[in-house]
Amino acid sequence: MAAGAPRIFVSHLAGVPVFDPNGDQVGRVRDLVAMLRVGGRPPRLLGLVVEVVSRRRIFLPMTRVTGVESGQVITTGVVNMRRFEQRPTERMVLGELLDRRVSLVNGGEEVTVLDVAIQQLPARRDWEIDKIFVRKGKGGALRRRGETLTVEWSAVTGFSLEEDGQGAENLVATFEQMRAADLANVLHHLTPKRRAEVANALDDDRLADVLEELPEDDQIEIIGKLKEERAADVLEAMDPDDAADLLSELPEDDQERLLTLMQPEDAADVRRLLSYEENTAGGLMTTEPIVLRPDSTVADALARVRQADLSPALAAQVYVCRPPDETPTGKYLGMVHFQRLLRDPPFTLVGSIVDTDLSPLRPDASLASVTSFLAAYNMVAVPVVDESGSLLGAVTVDDVLDHLLPEDWRETGFHAEEAVHGH
Repeated sequence: MAAGAPRIFVSHLAGVPVFDPNGDQVGRVRDLVAMLRVGGRPPRLLGLVVEVVSRRRIFLPMTRVTGVESGQVITTGVVNMRRFEQRPTERMVLGELLDRRVSLVNGGEEVTVLDVAIQQLPARRDWEIDKIFVRKGKGGALRRRGETLTVEWSAVTGFSLEEDGQGAENLVATFEQMRAADLANVLHHLTPKRRAEVANALDDDRLADVLEELPEDDQIEIIGKLKEERAADVLEAMDPDDAADLLSELPEDDQERLLTLMQPEDAADVRRLLSYEENTAGGLMTTEPIVLRPDSTVADALARVRQADLSPALAAQVYVCRPPDETPTGKYLGMVHFQRLLRDPPFTLVGSIVDTDLSPLRPDASLASVTSFLAAYNMVAVPVVDESGSLLGAVTVDDVLDHLLPEDWRETGFHAEEAVHGH
């Protein structure tokens, strides 16, 4: 939903149908899941609890929601059918926040929460609870006579987490605004017990981002202490190349068990990456670059590049291929760099501006070959193509650096210097 998206009161979403992109009904919304934050900041909306046909309640992350209206919710079509289990840091919006007695910050008067409103943040995929609809006066049979008003989340007290306390809930909320690499550094220096508590409290997407930044020993320790179904969910949320790197460190039986629990399409990408040698282009690549057909326009390409969850390296260029649009693709035709997209009119077809001068690498190309390519042509990513000419993926400069730097680089220099400079 674009910037300036309308505010939606959650009472209007209760029971509305959830559809996939083909128009088939997945289920109905039964609740919303939010995470409270310290300091009076509005809660982040994590996702929806959806009741599917079998009456099973599943969790639908907001990152998988493409449209929210009063009459329906539209998903990407990728739905995890595992039963929803509430975590310590999570609050059920309809079940726990509505009808609650809270106090107005100005004056301290007690009010009853009748409804809350959600809104998507501009230029991001995140959602927040930003408004509260309350009724003044005491609860009970006569409560309808009280004055009603809509206030900012920060205008009431009685919801937010306390600053003190040692629960993982408070720690997670306190560190929420940290970059994943910095939060990973915090986790690395916690005790194993505390590290496991915080990992259990993080949502899947956040834990996936943090795991990607942790040393291998910490990754294996954390994933090993999660329930297997949760571990599979977190692996699905990781970039396929990072998930493959983690799984490659586990015993084969554990690998296969977790891959079986993952969604088939996610597991297929990871299995493909595991088939390549570690220090080759195939072992380094991600299977999720931006792929466009030659008849796509510059406007289409820029819309894909603007996606908030893309890394800068992946967003630096798009790859033009014959259908299918997902790796492995049809014939690879070439790439278009972000700067070229900015120079041409929006209606220009990417097939007419494709760069064919740079030959892609084969999946068995060595780490040295990948490094030389990036350095020689001042690129931040390189396409990987098989013998038939199909695009398999792309190796980004950050993955190359991970393999060139000393094994303990995450634990030394970089984070220490940040701390000294008061990060």
